[in-house]
Amino acid sequence: MSHRLQVLIPVGLDARLRKASQRARLSKGEWVRRAIERQLAGDHDAADPLARLASLGGPTADIEDMLAEIEAGRS
Repeated sequence: MSHRLQVLIPVGLDARLRKASQRARLSKGEWVRRAIERQLAGDHDAADPLARLASLGGPTADIEDMLAEIEAGRS
């Protein structure tokens, strides 16, 4: 069973949507459905900001050690 969703968007956004859906050779509705699916599929970390931060792979260490490494790199 399907449900209707009506969303009002600005004229400029509609033009961008139309162009994107034409490039993909999809209807605007199908393009939007796929975009929603992609967004929801990748949204599993949104509930946990720390998990999202950890997934970035940034350097981690004791702050004093990190500051010492930074200072050592400046010399």
